[in-house]
Amino acid sequence: MQHTHDTPVQHGESDDQISVSTRDAGDGRVVVEVGGEVDMLTSPQLRSVVLGALTDGTSTVILALDAVTFLGTSGLAVLIEVREAAQQAGVELRLACTGRRVLRPLSIAGLVPMFEIRETIEDALAE
Repeated sequence: MQHTHDTPVQHGESDDQISVSTRDAGDGRVVVEVGGEVDMLTSPQLRSVVLGALTDGTSTVILALDAVTFLGTSGLAVLIEVREAAQQAGVELRLACTGRRVLRPLSIAGLVPMFEIRETIEDALAE
């Protein structure tokens, strides 16, 4: 498993505390590991990385969200947006997550049925 340590970038008075790393898992599968706070400041970065992964030759994108410490409404909106973009691109989008900080907002918003959610990246990579 790859670990990346990104230093939070300072933006004025607020901290932009998100890390997003992408790796090729072979066979057209891309793993996007997300950590930190997904909120109004950081969700555009997540959106651009995931949309950038929806290229020709990509069959599956796995969003690994267990390192996410906060998922705000703008983060939920990005998940819905990238899900729709993946469907239009013919790419399967899966979430790898067991964390309550992610699953609870998804559940409260009634979004759990919209996503294929697996416990681990390995489970999400399996057919």
